Amino acid sequence: MTSGVILLQRVKKDKLSRARQLRLSPTPAEMKLWQHLRRNQIACVKFRRQQLIEGFIVDFFCHKAGLVIEIDGEIHTTVEQQDLDAHRRAVFEARGLMEIRFRNEEVMHNFQSVISKITEITMNRISLNPDKPLHSPP
Repeated sequence: MTSGVILLQRVKKDKLSRARQLRLSPTPAEMKLWQHLRRNQIACVKFRRQQLIEGFIVDFFCHKAGLVIEIDGEIHTTVEQQDLDAHRRAVFEARGLMEIRFRNEEVMHNFQSVISKITEITMNRISLNPDKPLHSPP
């Protein structure tokens, strides 16, 4: 199956099913952030949640800005997970995508700062390449 969001990638059915499951059971921090990302509320651009990119399921993705947003729980403090996260970031960067991460606690307790940072980065990325078709492989 081919995804219409990220060009030229194959999506396995089990990953697609897992992404659907994750959309049905978001964490409290993901739900809080989604309420402000949905319906083009930030920089008038569309964000998707639990989007597949190169076999990875990302929490939030804005195609126009080439922006991946991850909300991290406790597991992301382990060395093993940090290594995996660094690999994911390298894969995304090779596609021209930028990844930003926030801890659950940041979203829950410093929400305005999180929204401000997302808005600023989104607007900057859009203004750098307003007409460029984004995210086809190099």
